[in-house]
Formats: sequence, structure tokens, C-alpha cells
Amino acid sequence: MRKHLAALTALLLLTACTEDLPEPPARSTPASCPRDLDTSLSAWAVAGFSGSIAVSTGDTIECLAAYGSADEKTPNTIGTVFDIGSITKAFTAAAVFGLADDGRLRLDDRAGDLLPDLKGPVRAATVRQLLLHTSGLKGTHGNDTQPMTARQALAAIGRLEPAAPPGVKYLYSNAGYTLLALIVEAVSGSGYRDYLASRVLRLPGGRIAGGFWNGQPAAPGPRATGYREDGSRADGGRFGGPYWAVEGNGGLAMTAGDLAAWTRALFTGKIVSDAATTAIAVPGRAIDAHRGEAPGWVAFDATRYGEPFLAAAGGGGDVGHNAVVVWLPQRRRVVAIMSNKPKISAEDLLQAVGPAIATGKPLPVPPAQGGAADLTAAAGTYRLSTGGSFEVGVRDGRLSVAAVGPDAVAALFPPPAGLPVSRLRAHEDLVRRLLAGETQEGRKERAAFEKGIGPIDQVNIAGTTVSAGEIRTYVSVVSRGKPVLGWFALNEEGGVEAAEVPADTPPTVRFLPTGDNRYRPDDPAGARPDVSIGFAGDRLTVTGPDGAGTSAQRAR
Repeated sequence: MRKHLAALTALLLLTACTEDLPEPPARSTPASCPRDLDTSLSAWAVAGFSGSIAVSTGDTIECLAAYGSADEKTPNTIGTVFDIGSITKAFTAAAVFGLADDGRLRLDDRAGDLLPDLKGPVRAATVRQLLLHTSGLKGTHGNDTQPMTARQALAAIGRLEPAAPPGVKYLYSNAGYTLLALIVEAVSGSGYRDYLASRVLRLPGGRIAGGFWNGQPAAPGPRATGYREDGSRADGGRFGGPYWAVEGNGGLAMTAGDLAAWTRALFTGKIVSDAATTAIAVPGRAIDAHRGEAPGWVAFDATRYGEPFLAAAGGGGDVGHNAVVVWLPQRRRVVAIMSNKPKISAEDLLQAVGPAIATGKPLPVPPAQGGAADLTAAAGTYRLSTGGSFEVGVRDGRLSVAAVGPDAVAALFPPPAGLPVSRLRAHEDLVRRLLAGETQEGRKERAAFEKGIGPIDQVNIAGTTVSAGEIRTYVSVVSRGKPVLGWFALNEEGGVEAAEVPADTPPTVRFLPTGDNRYRPDDPAGARPDVSIGFAGDRLTVTGPDGAGTSAQRAR
């Protein structure tokens, strides 16, 4: 599952994409929200948000509503189920603390003592270190929808090369949370899924909060179809398993209302003991000056919302959903948002309206749509003198601009403020090493490429962006004389966090006209590149946040 909390970090989501669907109604279920709040959220739905939101303070539900469409014909409702991705880690952490409450394990137990068949350096990692992503593990043990048994997962995790000895380095690890699920599987006596269903997902009053996206026990209720960044329909929960490539680090699904109810129950001592609740809420490892890692959550200081808070998020990948949940302990307020379309994701919406919801202030509304223009007149290929190009076309009433080549990508996707260009170049070096087979994961990636596509003859860097909170380096891999486009997102140690090979399209931004042959990104949430484009005769100019322009000539 994707690394969580993209929208709350300093990295901003930059790529824009919509899907070929009819315009949904602004609000698609009777709102249980104050009129002014519903009016503002409906405006965000008109701008592109599709999903559900739940806000509660104490035991009072202040807003529970759904917007947009679950598929081409069906509206989202408050009963629509979404995959919650990496938020599953919060449930896995709660399961571990539940077992600790029962005396079946201790947080300082070593993984190898609890799982005698586990091999490799990770045997020495403690349960606490796995919870806080300090086990030393890097990379992934399998793709989300790769059939994998518990025994196979245990062996694959044991073979992973460590980035550092346990306890030395913070490095986000999906494999670490799958290892925690294997510990729950072994120690609980009932299995990971059964233990979650019987102990962790049960709300006060006995109702079960959701279930699994794939397999049993399944989350009950109608499901939202997810849409990927390229507009294609995503996985609808038809993967038959075994599920141990994703177990523990992702895979749960539920409604926004259930996620809010479970979060409130967790932090008010209704899921685990009061002592465990306190331990979950306390950061155990600093991430940066404003954030710390707590078990299954990220703890933030008061900079953003005026008080400290905890949050978790997840999504992307094969499901096409995004989800985020925030707990503000001083106000005892929960905000849960889920989405199934990429134009305005749940994290994008939280980035735009979260501070207002958290503090009870009026919500901002998205900017007005652009004016009219003859978009087809601008369509064509515009070449840079440095070799790259911009492919300009029209899609869904927007001007679509794709960047081809590192120079074009650098112009259309400038790094966010505060992120030095040297970080992008360092990421490209890690990708080169990966695809050269210089690392364990690199050898696995090369083998998978050669098995599925063909021999790797040459690798060319095609540009680097920041998207969905992660640095992505695009590559053109030449196999049997044909280029294959793809991208990789690696952590600082070169472990693969996300990848798409082949990728359907180069990095693309959609634009709206602002008048005088100038265009701004179609980005209501303000999460994408701070660039504009303009046309003068046969020339296209991309203007970046610093005011500098990059010009390209229309090809004849």
C-alpha cells in the first residue's frame, strides 16, 4: 500500500487527471450536515470530489454525507464502502496492543522469538520497532495482488536486505506491518483476519466496522468503483488470494462513518485498554520537526490545526481509492474522508478544508471554473530546443499537456517549495542503480521486467515529479528496440515504495483557460504544480512559480 499522509507532508500532489464519466450530481445522498457545510462540500463535488465524509465531536455526528458517483450510474451514499489502504496499519497496531493487553506478547519481544521460522536480520527486531517503522527493513516482500501464503510471506520478509540494524533508522515499511500481522496470526490462536473481526473491528454495541476489500470476512455494503490517475477503472475486489502480500499493511474496507466511529472508539478506550490507548497516541520516533511516528498513526504538532492531532491515510495502487482520518484529542473530533476519483482525492480535500473543519470555521470553496477558449487550436506537439517536447491535446473539455523528456518534465513539474532539486537527482541515481540490478530489489525488478516484457537493453531517465506525496522518476526502458515507459518511487535507501510499469501516459497536467491565450491547472484543491502556460503564434511557454519561462516551438 502507498505511504500514508501524502497531503499532510511538505510534498504536494502535482499530477492532474480526470476520467471519462458523466458529470455526477453535486450531492448524491440526503445530507446530515449543517446547511453551510453541505453547501461548501457540494461545491467541492461540482469541482471534482467524489466520495464520502464523516465529522463527529464526542458522541455527536456533525456531518455524514456522500457526493459524486460510485460508478458510471450509481451515486455514492453514506453506506458506500471504500478501501482504506494503509489506514489498515492502525487496525493492525490495535490488534498487537490487544494481544499485549491479554498478556500474549510484549512490545519488546523479538520477532524471531514469536515466529521461530523467521530468518534473516529482522529476527532481532522487536514488536515495538516494527510498529514504529524502525525495524531496519527496506523494500517490499510482494505486490498487493500477488498471490502469497503466510509461509511465503514469512520467507520473503526474512530474505529482505536490511537498511540498518533494528532501532537505528526510521524507514516506512509495508513488510514490517505484514510481519506484525503474521505475529497476530501466530499468537492470537485464531488467525489475523478472525482476530480483527472478533476483537478489533467490533464497535461499542457490537456492530462490526467494515471488513476486507478482498476475501472474507468482506466489508458489507455497496462498493465504490475506483479510478486510477489515467482514468481507467481499478480493481473491484475480485482478487482471490492468498492475501499475505498486503495483509496487515492494507486491505481493509468500510464506510466513512464506520472509520470515524472506530477512530473515536479507539482513542476513547473502547477497543483496547486505557494504557494501550495512551501508548498508541504517543509518538515513539521523530520523523521531522513537526511529525512523529506513533503505532499505526502519525502524530502532528499544533502547527497546522492549532492543536496536536493524529492522522493516517492510504490508497492508490490497484484499487483507485484514497482515504484519510484525523483525530483531534483536545476537541475529541474525528474527520474521515474517502474518495474514488483522482481529480480531488480525500487527501486533497483535507488539505483544502481540513483546517476549517478542525477549528469549526467556514469552509473555503473551490475557485471558479475557467472561461471559454478554442482548445483545439492549441493542440499539437511543441518541441524544446533541448530535445524534449509537450504533447498538447483536448480531453473532457480541458487542455491536456503531457511532458515528454526530462527537460519538459522539469518545466511542467517544478519541485514543491522547500524540496531541493538535489533530492530529485538523488532519487534518479537510486532508480538507475535499481534498474542496473545493483541491489536485491533491483535484481527482482529486472527479473520481473524481463519475464513480463523482455530483455532490458537500455534505461533512460525520462524526468522526475512529485506525485501523491512521493517522488516518482519516470524511465524509458528499451527492450528489443522498443521503449517502455514506467515510473518508480523509492525510499531513501532505494527500496521500492510504488511503481507502474508499463505506464500508460507520460506525466500530464490539465489546464483551464484564463483569457488572452493563457491557462492555469485544473486544480481546485491547489495541490498540483504552480505553473501556467500561454500560447503566442506557434510557441508554447510554460511559466513556473519563480516567473521563469520555458518556450517550445510547434512541430510542423
